[in-house]
Amino acid sequence: MSWFESLILGLVQGLTEFLPISSSAHLRLTAAFAGWEDPGAAFTAITQIGTETAVLIYFRADIARIVSAWFRSLTDKAMRADHDAQMGWLVIVGSIPIGVLGITLKDQIEGPFRDLRLIATTLIVMGIVLGVADRLAARDETGGRHRAAKQRKTLRELNVRDGLIYGFCQAMALIPGVSRSGATISGGLLMGYTRESAARYSFLLAIPAVLASGAYELKDAGEGHVSWGPTIFATVVAFFVGYAVIAWFMKFITTKSFMPFVIYRILLGLLIFALVGAGVLSPHAGESGS
Repeated sequence: MSWFESLILGLVQGLTEFLPISSSAHLRLTAAFAGWEDPGAAFTAITQIGTETAVLIYFRADIARIVSAWFRSLTDKAMRADHDAQMGWLVIVGSIPIGVLGITLKDQIEGPFRDLRLIATTLIVMGIVLGVADRLAARDETGGRHRAAKQRKTLRELNVRDGLIYGFCQAMALIPGVSRSGATISGGLLMGYTRESAARYSFLLAIPAVLASGAYELKDAGEGHVSWGPTIFATVVAFFVGYAVIAWFMKFITTKSFMPFVIYRILLGLLIFALVGAGVLSPHAGESGS
């Protein structure tokens, strides 16, 4: 991988990680369209450490509060009723599905799941799911001629069942094209949570999963499967760009709809199918040995 490739891929990772459009799909597609070799699941996981560091800094006050309350709840029974302590447990519970499935499906994640036809399918299908969830949320928030606006849930109403559902939604993002934020936010909206609450828990839930995945994949860098220099450079680029995107996105969702992302996902998926169907692009473009 060249330094120029790492710069572009770092920018793509930072720009797409927190938007509901799938960063792993865009890294895969960028390489395919440019005629580069697929950066691979290991590169994706490591560069996500950069964007997740941006989450740690942006939400540092929330994270410090949650971690502190969670540790205190281990020895102080009274603290177990504290919302922040409960959030700590709910993040742990919600992280179980992706941890188990990530290890179980490792070979598929690094191989068949990176087929461009599958990516196109998940972009379209999950785009439609996000669109439906967004319309339901908008209907609840505005009400209508014959019904009053419906109060949506906040994170103070999050429970173990909802935490696990969020977790399984996040695990779907093991397939490129699904989008971690897109799947978890859609799940949250369909369960009746506000846009802001769904996005906030999505970001918090991603922290242990992404950091663990990145640490696990670091062994490939040590074995020479990933170029250290360009990968670290891409990770740093992803951090700075990702931080700016978080700040923008958290403001965007308070007043705007997700429909622009829905339309983008569907159009991109259709474009990929058209290019693959016309023979312009191989479904395995860029893969090692293809």
